[in-house]
Amino acid sequence: QVQLVESGGGLVQAGGSLRLSCAASGRTISNNAMAWFREAPGKEREFVASITWSGGSTYYADSVKGRFTISRDNAKNTVYLQMNSLKPEDTAVYYCAHTTKSAVTTTRAAYGYWGQGTQVTVSS
Repeated sequence: QVQLVESGGGLVQAGGSLRLSCAASGRTISNNAMAWFREAPGKEREFVASITWSGGSTYYADSVKGRFTISRDNAKNTVYLQMNSLKPEDTAVYYCAHTTKSAVTTTRAAYGYWGQGTQVTVSS
């Protein structure tokens, strides 16, 4: 079992920044890839970014590439998402997800554990 708890969401103006954190507990996540997804009102949950267990490989959705950075600290069992140059279209509930795979993957079905989500609202 893996428990994931996100934090760091909030209200920010367009062009601003936020840093999301995802604290994992229950078992180590150091051998598994992690990811962030987001779900906007009326839309399906979509992939945002993923990182390998070592942190040596990352992958981003085109919509956030160059603005968002995913990172992890295995000693703290924590994954981060630094979000810069935020846009109103980034408004969504952001979810942290865990997969038993070690490689990055964008497939939602590959992730078996999810956090409860944290709301990010970007005003124009």
